[in-house]
Amino acid sequence: MAPPDRHPQRETGSERRARYDTDDVNSLRERVADAKWRRRLAARRSTNHAYRVAVGVVGGLIVSVGLVTIPLPGPGWLVVIAGLFVLASEFTWAERLLEFTKAQVSRWTDWVTRQPVWVRGLLALATAACVYGALVLALHLTGVPSWVPGWVPLWR
Repeated sequence: MAPPDRHPQRETGSERRARYDTDDVNSLRERVADAKWRRRLAARRSTNHAYRVAVGVVGGLIVSVGLVTIPLPGPGWLVVIAGLFVLASEFTWAERLLEFTKAQVSRWTDWVTRQPVWVRGLLALATAACVYGALVLALHLTGVPSWVPGWVPLWR
């Protein structure tokens, strides 16, 4: 008769390392769940629920800020992906969305690197034009600060 499976919270460090050596893939969520501090939080239902709510709120706020800043100059998509990382530490749906996003970014990067230099140059110019357009639009809506010199090519 085989010994009963041990509960993951009761594993010793060596048992956990041995399991990691045999497992091919451990998701971010599983790795966080296996951490000692996370197991302590999960031991009580109220702290576990509060922690999951806090992760959802913080991750949702980060994603929201990222989505709002996408059309502006700056790291909008990077902030969205960072928010997905926060959410993926606790939620399976966010982990799947993060994996999908990583796959799409990888596909785009592979496609761009296969293109000739002139296509990559056009993509860079189009990106710069979009950033410039967003900047001009933002400054037009909010007003150009007085410290911006007159020679800067902005739509006034």
